[in-house]
Amino acid sequence: MVLLSAFAMLGCGRARDEVTSDRNSAGARLEQAAAAAGIVADPQRIDPVGAYGSETDRACIVRAGAGYRIGASVDYGEGHGCTARGIAKGAGRLKVSLGQGCRFEARSDGGKLVFPPILPDGCDRMCTGRASLTALVAERLSGAESEAAALRGLDGRPLCS
Repeated sequence: MVLLSAFAMLGCGRARDEVTSDRNSAGARLEQAAAAAGIVADPQRIDPVGAYGSETDRACIVRAGAGYRIGASVDYGEGHGCTARGIAKGAGRLKVSLGQGCRFEARSDGGKLVFPPILPDGCDRMCTGRASLTALVAERLSGAESEAAALRGLDGRPLCS
């Protein structure tokens, strides 16, 4: 039993060391240096505000206090669509809450907004027919807050209101 406990403690120490070494790996150091030199965007400094779109998908992010208002619209036509509005916090990785149990982490790299491929069941309540908000990928169309605020959902109302 003592030997088993010793192995368990050894394993815990390794996991912590591996996480630390991942942060200090050559790849991580290179990415940090590239962000510091302005070659790649630092995810913690990306301003996600803007209008996003691709084909029939639309999304917007506008400032609201210490966070953001976010909206997304998916239109597959003939009664298949989604309209969702909520709040978000963060930069690079956005903690999104669209209400009704629809909470997830989206990514914004300055050029696009990406929703995860698996969303909570509550997100389905914002959709009709076979439409879904899962894996929404929308390119940044504009960084202007006024253009983001002008985007409208399938219901005709502003997405980021």
